[in-house]
Amino acid sequence: MANHQSSIKRIRQMHKRSVHNKYYHKTARNAVRSLRLMTDAAAAAVQLPLVSSALDKLAKRNIIHRNKASNLKSSLSLHVNGLK
Repeated sequence: MANHQSSIKRIRQMHKRSVHNKYYHKTARNAVRSLRLMTDAAAAAVQLPLVSSALDKLAKRNIIHRNKASNLKSSLSLHVNGLK
């Protein structure tokens, strides 16, 4: 365990941030998974911008890498366009 007050505070902050980031990362993964399982083109077309926006927000806050967000958005748009 850390001895300095600043390192104890840093540990508390990192734990709080990691829990916060884990929640949003897991939520985005579930949204991507549910969009991939959709077979209705209209519902998928409505859901795509919402998932895209969530991925962009995660990339902006460095929760996921920006290239990963771009690759996910690309593959999801290909899936949605393939449903039509």
